[in-house]
Amino acid sequence: MHYNIFIPLTSSLVSILFAVAVFRRYQRNHGEHLFIWGIGLIFYAIGGACEAFYGAFGFNSLIFRLWYLFGAILVAAWLGQGTVYLLARKNIANFLMGLLFLGSIFAAFRVFSAQIDPSMMTHSLHTGSELSGRAIVTPGVRTLTPIFNMYGTLTLVGGAMYSAWLFWRKRILLNRTIGNILIAVGAIAPAFGGAFSRIGIPSALYLGELIGTVLMFIGFVRTTTPAEKSSQQPARQTAQP
Repeated sequence: MHYNIFIPLTSSLVSILFAVAVFRRYQRNHGEHLFIWGIGLIFYAIGGACEAFYGAFGFNSLIFRLWYLFGAILVAAWLGQGTVYLLARKNIANFLMGLLFLGSIFAAFRVFSAQIDPSMMTHSLHTGSELSGRAIVTPGVRTLTPIFNMYGTLTLVGGAMYSAWLFWRKRILLNRTIGNILIAVGAIAPAFGGAFSRIGIPSALYLGELIGTVLMFIGFVRTTTPAEKSSQQPARQTAQP
């Protein structure tokens, strides 16, 4: 199986497993941040699935639009918005969520109504190449990508690093410090992959996405497992005579 099928398909499957883990935790503990993270991970999975489809079957207008909307525009912003709910005041998080929701609807309208030039996409190209971005020829659509991604990167990476610094400064819960660092590194891995893919390394984007989702998944497990253990320990102590 070629790298441009297997790697993004693996990223999609890992993202689905990650989303399931997040939604299960949401069922137990609630919290808007978990729900929004779960949605963002579904977007991650959609993006990977579209990349795998493209690698296997070549250009398809619907698949390309789905990839551009969920994989190129929305995923980072929604993951970052989950971090906003975790760290920011509720009224601020709700306000930013409203803007993101309206912006996502606008982005969906723009992407699905945009004119596409299929000649910019060939079976040998991957979705993250420079030419793939130019396939959308309607003015203004491509400018949405850096806006959403900048917001997502600042909130997700910045929030994870801030949390890691807090735990490190207090010298408590080392696993959470490590977990947040892994989340931050995983969040920026696709950006590095995309940069290398644009200079002629086609597998870099897909590898960056796979490494990113794996690192974030490990980071999530590292940050949540100690909390669960610590919450169970007092119960066992109080039950003892």
